[in-house]
Amino acid sequence: MDIETLIKERRSVSLFEDKPVSIDLVKEMLKTSVWVPNHKMTQPWRFTIITGETKEQLANLAGDFMARGKTGEDKDRAFNKAYGTFSQVPVYVMVFMNESHELKRRQEDYASTSLIIHNLSLIGWEKGLGMIWKTGPLTDTEAFRELIGVKPGEKFVGMIQLGYPKKVPRAMPRMDLDTRITELN
Repeated sequence: MDIETLIKERRSVSLFEDKPVSIDLVKEMLKTSVWVPNHKMTQPWRFTIITGETKEQLANLAGDFMARGKTGEDKDRAFNKAYGTFSQVPVYVMVFMNESHELKRRQEDYASTSLIIHNLSLIGWEKGLGMIWKTGPLTDTEAFRELIGVKPGEKFVGMIQLGYPKKVPRAMPRMDLDTRITELN
């Protein structure tokens, strides 16, 4: 598949088949994904791949987080929904970056690390894998950060949910880019 088609056909996928994903494949995809522009070659990124027992702990943590403040059936429903959503993901890739004390460097490093996530999504799509990049209130909790091993001086960039798509969403329309292009001569 040519790169233009790959870019246009890739989708964010959040529902996965109950099919294992090779950790070796994920590692190889990451090794290719890091070939991004990176000012001063700081290469600030780090990754944690989560499966098995840690994935179970993550699903329980998500369930508890979503159930907090609720009671009775509402609490059970919220827990079960979040637990089910998290436990059906075959592989998680947690993405971190060293956080420079210099604002400009921090912004450039974040941009480079974000490009890795996009590269990973394109490589995965080409190999029949779908993924979605997630952050949100759960990822800001101390329990989450402790579970996934965020180190002092690191920024958590994203939780990548990765697997073989069970359902591929339809394409969302894009704006007419001609309204956002300026030519200066």
